[in-house]
Formats: sequence, C-alpha cells, structure tokens
Amino acid sequence: MVLEIQKAAEEIAQRIGEEKVSTEKFHRMTYSRDWSPRNAKEAQLPDLVVVPSTTEEVAEVVKIAYKYRIPIVPFAGGTGMGGGVSPIKGGITIDTKGLNKILEIDKENLTVTTQVGITILALNQELEKHGLWWPHDPESKPASTVGAAISCDNDSTFGIKYGKLGDYLLNAVLVTGTGEILRVGHRKALCTSSGYKLHWLLIGAEGTLGIVTEATLKVFPKPQTRKVEAVVFKSISEAINALKRLLQAGLSIESAHINCKRRLGFYTHAYREKYKREPDIPEWAEALLFVSFNGDEEVVKFSHEYALKILEGCGGQKVKEKEIIDGWWTSKHTLKFEPFKQKWPDSQRRKKFGAADLGIPVGRIEEAYQKFLKIAEKNEMEVLGMCVYNERPNRISPSISFAVFVDDTDPDEVKRFYKYVEEMSKMAVDLEGTMSTYIGDGDRLGGFNEYEHGKALKYMKKIKEVFDPQNIMNPGKKFESCWITPRK
Repeated sequence: MVLEIQKAAEEIAQRIGEEKVSTEKFHRMTYSRDWSPRNAKEAQLPDLVVVPSTTEEVAEVVKIAYKYRIPIVPFAGGTGMGGGVSPIKGGITIDTKGLNKILEIDKENLTVTTQVGITILALNQELEKHGLWWPHDPESKPASTVGAAISCDNDSTFGIKYGKLGDYLLNAVLVTGTGEILRVGHRKALCTSSGYKLHWLLIGAEGTLGIVTEATLKVFPKPQTRKVEAVVFKSISEAINALKRLLQAGLSIESAHINCKRRLGFYTHAYREKYKREPDIPEWAEALLFVSFNGDEEVVKFSHEYALKILEGCGGQKVKEKEIIDGWWTSKHTLKFEPFKQKWPDSQRRKKFGAADLGIPVGRIEEAYQKFLKIAEKNEMEVLGMCVYNERPNRISPSISFAVFVDDTDPDEVKRFYKYVEEMSKMAVDLEGTMSTYIGDGDRLGGFNEYEHGKALKYMKKIKEVFDPQNIMNPGKKFESCWITPRK
C-alpha cells in the first residue's frame, strides 16, 4: 500500500496542484480524530491529506483512489462525536474546507446554493446581508460545515420550528466512489413525487456513499425579534406535558429543550465561573424547560406571555435569574463567551464530554432517564446529564443527549464508555426508539446496530455497493466498530 500511496500522491499533485497535497506527519496528525472519546495516547493518521477546491478536483482525487483501491475519508470540521472522520484504515483524507464558495443566493425563491466546505456561521453571515437565515444552528457552527450537517444529520437549536436536514436539502452534487459526478434531488422545488429521493440518502450517510460537494438549501427571512424563557418543573414528565400543552394551544415555538437538573450544571459552567456560586434553582426542580419564540415583536410578546400562563398552570415556575437564561442561550446559540469561561473547552480540562444520542418515544422518556442513571452507574461513568432536543416542526420530536464525562487518558474508561453506549443504544431500541439521532453510527455502533435494523442492514450495504463498489468511501464506518467485538 505504501507504493500505491506514493503513486497516488504524485498523480493527485499533477492533476490538482502540489500545494493541495500533504504527506507531512504534523499536518496529517490534525486529521486523526474528532471530538469522540478516544484513547489520548493513540492516533490514527491518514497517509495523505488533500484539499481540493472544486467538484472536478474531488472527482479527480476519487478516480485515482479508485484506481489504487485507497480508502478516502471526507473531513468537514472535525466537530463530530462518533469517530466519523477518523481514518481507521488509513488512506486519503479529503479536507472539504477548500470548497467554501457560495454559488447563488436566490432571495426570491428563498434558497442558497453553496459548496459544502463553508462553515454554518460563515454561511449565515453572508445570508444576513440579504435579510436571510439558514436556521440549522448547532453549537459547533463556527467550525462545522454544511457538508458535515448533511453527512451527520446533526441537531439544531431551532428544530421544533424549522426541522432537520430533510426539511432543508433540495438537491446536492455528489462524487461517487468511482469518481462520477451526480446531481440528486429536485432543484429548488420543496416536494416531489418523481423518482426516488436519492438526495435524502446522503443525509446521515457519513461520507460512505461518496463526497457531497454542493448543496441547495431552503432558507428563511431572518426574524425581527426573539424571546427566550426558562421554567422549572418537579419532573421530566411534567416538563414534557407542559410542552405538549404549548403546542396544543397553537403557539409557534422556535426552540424547546428540556434539561435534567444535572445537565443544567454543564450549561451554566460560565455562570458559575463569573458569579462564583450555583444558580438559584429550587431544590425540588428536576427538569428545566427552555423555550424561545421568534417573529414580529407583537406576536413574540403575546406568545411569550401566553406561554408563561400555560406553563405556570402546568406546575412550572419561572426561573428568576436572567443570567441563567442568558448563559444558557449563549451556550446554545450566540456563543459570545468570555475567553476560557465557556463549557468548551474549559469544562473539558478534566474529562471529555461523551454521549449516547438516542431517539426515545415521548411517553417513555422518564423511563429512559432512570435506565440511563443505572446503566451509567453500572459502567462506572460519571453522569453529566440529559438534554431533550426537539427536531421536527411543530411537534415533540425527542433527540436526546444522555451525557457522561470520559477520561480519555484512561484506556479502560474509554472502553467502558463505549460499552455504556452499546447498552444505552439497545435500551433505546427496546423502548421502541433509535440508537442515534445526531451523532451517527461512526465507528461506534456498527458492531451491533443490526439490533435496530435487522435484515434491512443487508439492503443498506447493497445501496453502498451501488455508489461505492470498491468500498473506498469512509470504510469501517456504519457497518463496523472499533470498540465492540461483533457477536458470533
């Protein structure tokens, strides 16, 4: 393989330019991992890093890799938590940051067409000049790219109003595992009954079907104003029922997150650093519902006041400290932190953040929370807490982070973390849910995700073969695991 890598590097340099190719170890090291808990003293390096700037250059790289049967790993910011960009089989890492141009802003039709290496923050900064907004809003937006959002199908702060990637992605350009360039989707139309919806196959595919290089996305006029509120409840179930009532009343909610009491401590890290005390939260409060409303000022004012009336009628109590709400909103959206006071990275100095990201039916979340505490204790994991995101428009649509702290300098603790993830994932399926809602399979679920997909997993592998006949596109992801030995 060493000879093949050398030949491939020479051919790629000839086709797209030497300045876009690197074999230096110090450069390759930066592409060895993402934010997933991994052994701190181990690194899996790609053999070669390439930074193309056009779809055609990506296709040239893939054709050469196909010729020599060299694995390819797309890299799009490295903010994932599932090992999706880790080059566990070596090969070529294609850094998509060179694909960072906006190709068209269509204000009349409310779409943007862009290369996918642009960060979400940079995209919205350009859209704002036209009074537009792409509401996909992960906390990692300064580094996370449009391509990462598509490939991981990660969560957004504003999902309960605007949805996930399936609600935004209209069409995309894909370079397949043979180097063929395809455009899939339905141009700028929002819905279609023609053909198969191949562009939706790319959502959450983690680069295993090919490399997405361009995308056309639905965007929105930027709202005039916003109001954020926080209310505490005696139980998680009470908070969920209160959110049901808000939706039943007909209110348009921009965001809705339910935190257990433990999780609030993670999001108020900056608050404690600044004020040197714990937030003023009642001892009886076991859940905190954060909601926001956006739109015209009068509508937001009415929605906020009416929502508070409903929430208090459901047993909620308004959080009095505005600093807590502001701190949480900073953590989730504005990201305007004081240096070294934010939860990333200051709260990570001792241990890393790790999570099982489960989809649990709404009526079984309290049950899942109790099981989470037991499974974490069984695997000797320090509990960080639970946060329930909602990611589909106008409905309770739980995407849940069951988070723990992980000491990545302790190999045994890293192994226990992935055992915890396995047990939590199977628990979700047993409760009629899903193993992952925003992290993806990565290299962590493939050893046991047949537990969820059954015989359908065989058909998923056949789909991959159609797009990637030599299995060079991010091999080892979705169907294998670095951490779990498959049962025979």
